[in-house]
Amino acid sequence: MQSQSETSVRLRFAPSPTGYPHLGNIRTALFNWLFARHHGGTFILRIEDTDVARKVEGAVDIILDSLRWLGLDWDEGPYFQSQRLLVYRETAQRLLDEDHAYLCYCSPERLEVMRQEQMKRKEPPKYDRRCRDLTQQQRTQLKATGITPVIRFKTPLEGETTFYDLIHDRMTFKHDTLDDFVLLKSDGYPTYHLANIVDDHLMAISHVLRAEEWLSSTPRHVLLYRALHWQAPQFAHLPMILGSDRAKLSKRHGATNISEYQQQGYLPDAMINFLALLGWSVDDRTELLSREELIKHFSLERVGKTPAIFNKEKLEWMNGVYLRRLSLGQFVDHAMPFLDRDLAKSVRRPLDENYVGRVLSLIQERAKTLGEVPQLASFFFLDELPYDTSLLSKGKLDAKSATKAMTIASQKLEEVLTWDATTLECILRSVATELNLSTGELFGLLRVAVTGRTAAPPLFQTMAVLGKDQCLKRFKMILQLLPACLN
Repeated sequence: MQSQSETSVRLRFAPSPTGYPHLGNIRTALFNWLFARHHGGTFILRIEDTDVARKVEGAVDIILDSLRWLGLDWDEGPYFQSQRLLVYRETAQRLLDEDHAYLCYCSPERLEVMRQEQMKRKEPPKYDRRCRDLTQQQRTQLKATGITPVIRFKTPLEGETTFYDLIHDRMTFKHDTLDDFVLLKSDGYPTYHLANIVDDHLMAISHVLRAEEWLSSTPRHVLLYRALHWQAPQFAHLPMILGSDRAKLSKRHGATNISEYQQQGYLPDAMINFLALLGWSVDDRTELLSREELIKHFSLERVGKTPAIFNKEKLEWMNGVYLRRLSLGQFVDHAMPFLDRDLAKSVRRPLDENYVGRVLSLIQERAKTLGEVPQLASFFFLDELPYDTSLLSKGKLDAKSATKAMTIASQKLEEVLTWDATTLECILRSVATELNLSTGELFGLLRVAVTGRTAAPPLFQTMAVLGKDQCLKRFKMILQLLPACLN
């Protein structure tokens, strides 16, 4: 890596609002942010919104909200390219004046026919340079027709362009594989190639960290820098993110829109930790890293060249670890919006925060995401459980034995004055002994009665939180259901 003074390190995240930010976009933002923070540099946010036709309504807000949610704070911006059109047009005109570009009058229809014919010949589709060497008379005639031309860059016809990539090392592209790409469209808006390098130059960007898909565009950008006599930044193209089947990451591998992860209840710190390890590592074994540790250790030397593999199970595991690290108060604060959103409408609101805290103390160890909390805890909040009677028939007890066990357990619990987990366990173990039942048989039946489930938090703690009235009410309901479902 070239020597670079710490204060001159300037990076940017430059998303396009043609869609909502996905994992790859945010991983790029994170690596830029970590690099800037590691070097004490500047992190700039720039919205590249010049593709008017493909702009998605609300995408800018989602981009900003996602960065704020993850704590990826920016030092400058957001800048909007749509507010900087004059500078791009002036640069395109300069390239025209200095014979590094030319006006192209080819219609979209002609270009489409040209591409189809090239594909039939199994040639890579690229512009055939028809307008590159028009005479002044031909240009005058075409201008008179009223056609609004685009401006194309004059790519050298021979030779090659070489540049150094901080991840992929020395890269060389032959000029005969490049086309005369468009700089300024007929609507006066710049293409990515022009606006990107103009802004990077004027914003004094020192390092461009972007997705590997832009690697093949970099020789075009290097040629533009040279034509304008500007110093190019240092480039680093980040590895792709693939699904576990090594196919391009898509919906079937899990949510790809970063806001969906927020809605599903992943913690920002867990997402940051997980994303940082998609293509980078501090060593061969460390997986849990705080934000401060990531900033301290981040370097491009440990960014891989091979694709990173997205593993949804690992993300869930990691998020579960971060959830268990929260204090109970923090867990309640994080989970409350999800409970409000997803608990049944019949549940009385506002929720009692003290009761929620007692409930969540039993849930915290099991939750992998905050979005799971309402489902894990729902039976604590429902006045009546929607029993699946098939769960009762899965036990080893027949109707007569189950009814007797529930009846005696109810009678014993009616007399309880101190309703806590220790007392309940003592009484119910004595019931099992009295009836010559295994604790597994009795407690399994009671668990279904209390929770409507076969898997739930510890039985006695659950009963203690639910309270005496609710537990006895549920026992009574089960006693009514038992004869029908076990006969």
